[in-house]
Amino acid sequence: MKSIFQRETRMASKAKTIGSTDPTQPGTAVEESERLLQSTHEQEIRNRAYEIYLERGAESGYEVEDWLQAEREVTTQSSN
Repeated sequence: MKSIFQRETRMASKAKTIGSTDPTQPGTAVEESERLLQSTHEQEIRNRAYEIYLERGAESGYEVEDWLQAEREVTTQSSN
């Protein structure tokens, strides 16, 4: 008869296999690509928001407005 520890260990290893993020599993390459695109898009927005901030003379208090303007600009550029 197997001990409880052996059964729990075996079940844990099965759970790891089922929920694995192994790049050889189908779908993970697409998910990784989507994450990379999202990350790149957010970085472009962040960079543009910082440029807007500097263009305004580095005046604080307009972070949300800067971000929203940058988001509009980057999204418009991406769709063209």
